[in-house]
Amino acid sequence: MHGRRPPRSRCSLPQRLRSSHFVARGAWQRLRAAGRRCRGVKHRAHKIPESVLVVIHTPALDVLLIERADHPGYWQSVTGSKDAIDEPLTDTCVREVAEETGIAVGSPAVPLAALRDWGLSNVYEIYPVWRGRYAPGVTHNTEHVFGLTVPAGIAVVLNPREHLRHCWLPHREAADRCFSPSNAEAILQLPHFAGAAASTP
Repeated sequence: MHGRRPPRSRCSLPQRLRSSHFVARGAWQRLRAAGRRCRGVKHRAHKIPESVLVVIHTPALDVLLIERADHPGYWQSVTGSKDAIDEPLTDTCVREVAEETGIAVGSPAVPLAALRDWGLSNVYEIYPVWRGRYAPGVTHNTEHVFGLTVPAGIAVVLNPREHLRHCWLPHREAADRCFSPSNAEAILQLPHFAGAAASTP
């Protein structure tokens, strides 16, 4: 006798695997536990291939760079993808700056007006090492460039899971240290856009 048939599982196991003819004693409980774990897993959505690049700088044009935790030695500005297709780019910037540096855009120290859309977009091929984060077949990302003016000496608080260190460098030195060509090119445009911002009432 095989005993009482175990209750039907909600996990999509074939009938012959649910049968006691094919499940050894004790294995059924392990399969049910695995099924419960499977139902509790939330699959991570693919990244949206549209992002922002925020060049954070002081009025003296010193630029903030942060070093990636997953690739030590890779320095960059703040970057991040949209959370939803219809998310305003400004909201993406505010969220990513807060998450990656602890700087609160919209605070008295850094008002929302300090964030400026430079009107530049870069379309570039996604590095193969990060392509798995996107939907199958996605190979390119569109990046929108913003500038953010902050007071000199502002506190920077990194998320250690994402970034290891930060530094402030004159804009040309910062451009030389960036691993991303589009990031470096954006930083080199800083004097033009910072000057335009200063002349705007």
